Amino acid sequence: MDYDFSFFLVLATFVTGIVWGVYALLQRKGIVDAAAQEPIIVEYARSFFPVVLVVLLLRSFLFEPFRIPSGSMMPTLLVGDFILVNKFTYGVRLPVLNTKIIENGSPERGDIVVFRFPKDPTVDYIKRVVGLPGDRIGYYNKQVFVNGAAVKQTALGEYMGGTQGAGMEGESLFSEELGKVTHDILVRQGDPSAREGEFVVPAGQYFVMGDNRDNSNDSRFWGAVPEGNLVGRAFFIWMSWDSGKPGISFNRIGTVLE
Repeated sequence: MDYDFSFFLVLATFVTGIVWGVYALLQRKGIVDAAAQEPIIVEYARSFFPVVLVVLLLRSFLFEPFRIPSGSMMPTLLVGDFILVNKFTYGVRLPVLNTKIIENGSPERGDIVVFRFPKDPTVDYIKRVVGLPGDRIGYYNKQVFVNGAAVKQTALGEYMGGTQGAGMEGESLFSEELGKVTHDILVRQGDPSAREGEFVVPAGQYFVMGDNRDNSNDSRFWGAVPEGNLVGRAFFIWMSWDSGKPGISFNRIGTVLE
């Protein structure tokens, strides 16, 4: 889990830095013979400290990789996609504590965001921002409404997903214009809409939905995402593994997410 790994990185950086630093200080003060061979634990600390420090800084403040485990964001993201998440788009936060130390922007309608699940913050979710603070979001008959206005949808025919998208093969594919972003969604025609109703987004929170509208556990069921739970904005597919073949889906590598 992201929280556990972040804690491990912080702990590893702290321990290796202390071990190496204390030994170097003892050498400088003449307490330890500088010509003597370093203890094995100091050798390991000196070798690993720069590595874990760089990984901690990159992962905490710049970019973090994630793997897509479910089909809730199909057809935009498929099971087996590996994505990069921009960690500083919505501000810089301290690792583990998740305290924001630098303000840098807010999510926009249409952004694909990774966040800590409000019901269990140790689990990371990925969805698309549909509602901003103060918005009224309606969902009726598989149609999204933002502040009373229907979000434009255009039918694109049946979805042909290949092996990675086989679970939704033949379902209805639509193009949706959400804010400045035009993206594709999937719906199951003939089935009732999942959790219809109108939702008012509280201040400092965001209403999120999966692009696979009838197969997504999202804000329709458990509410909005607090700003403090945001991890970052997903923007790039750097690897994709098709377990159905099995093999690498080269055509998905390098996809810029919208």
